[in-house]
Amino acid sequence: QVQVAESGGGLVQPGGSLRLSCAASGRSFSVYDMGWFRRAPGKEREFVARITWSGTSIDYAEPVKGRSSISRDKATNTVYLEMLSLKPEDTAVYYCAARTAFRGSWGYWGQGTQVTVSS
Repeated sequence: QVQVAESGGGLVQPGGSLRLSCAASGRSFSVYDMGWFRRAPGKEREFVARITWSGTSIDYAEPVKGRSSISRDKATNTVYLEMLSLKPEDTAVYYCAARTAFRGSWGYWGQGTQVTVSS
């Protein structure tokens, strides 16, 4: 089993920045890639970004492309999502997820961390 736990959420003013962290534990060595998803009030969950554990493949959703950066630290089994120029529409619960195969399902999820962008 793989466990993931998010942290780093909070209240940020529009235009501000935030760095979210996702620590993996358990059978983290079996992880193929990790991703960030978010669920805004009244909306469906949407993809934000993903990164393979090897670091060779990275993808971003259009709403955050150009102002977000996903990275990983193998030494600490941690994946980060740094978001800049935050907008009110970025307000959501952000979830970290992991999967053990590229075409597999995102089977491991954290509990989420709240990001609120408001003045």
